[in-house]
Amino acid sequence: MADLSLDCAVVQKVLVGFLANEVRKAGFERVVVGLSGGVDSSLAAYLAAEALGQENVCGILMPYRSSSPESAAHAQLVVTELGIQSLTVPITPMVDAYFAADPDADQVRRGNKMARERMSILFDHSARLAALVLGTSNKTELLLGYGTQFGDMASAVNPLGDLYKTQIRQLSRYLKVPQPIIDKQPSADLWEGQTDEAELGFTYAAVDQVLYWIVDQRCEIAEVIAQGAFDERMVRAVARRVQQSQYKRRLPVIAKISSRTIDRDFRYARDWGR
Repeated sequence: MADLSLDCAVVQKVLVGFLANEVRKAGFERVVVGLSGGVDSSLAAYLAAEALGQENVCGILMPYRSSSPESAAHAQLVVTELGIQSLTVPITPMVDAYFAADPDADQVRRGNKMARERMSILFDHSARLAALVLGTSNKTELLLGYGTQFGDMASAVNPLGDLYKTQIRQLSRYLKVPQPIIDKQPSADLWEGQTDEAELGFTYAAVDQVLYWIVDQRCEIAEVIAQGAFDERMVRAVARRVQQSQYKRRLPVIAKISSRTIDRDFRYARDWGR
């Protein structure tokens, strides 16, 4: 089995330095983060508060009418523990107004709309506060495409994107994120009773192992199956999700016309020109 354990002290130092450097070299001092009450957004807030100072982090709570009260309570717990600024912007009026003309819309469409509405709010407040939007998507979610394109997967800077979900929990324990947040079932809280693992069809502990062998160790699918530690159907399903969601992990593909095309021949680091 893959060893996904972290040297949390080193990872903390790297991610705090990453945030301080990337935010400031872009010309900003502050970040806004959507606080869902989950472990990912909570950890992102903890890292940002250490990197930039609590006064430079604004947590925005964006509940929908069906959101769990526990989610709001856990988000507020993070605000209180860190002493960061916060704001609550309910998204029920916007989402319900949109679907009033299409009441038969399914849960997927409604969930996507909620995610994009929340990101629209975050980017609006990023402009109001002259702050960057802090990303909260982890490596597991990004690889599986388990998120909404231009919704919860969007951000200006993401400290968590190279940490698997099981590693998110490790680092959260180390940074003393409140235990109830770490222990609860992961959920996007898009509808009552929704949990990530039930929707995905496998546990994060299992899928992180499979992703490690496929992505980090570059193993062929047959090699992962041959280990005998994983169900073949699950391995193939995970690999299929990674392949099918590739479009979500890159900028829109640009048709090449000129000799220097953005993201093809014209590639520079983010701080090019500074």
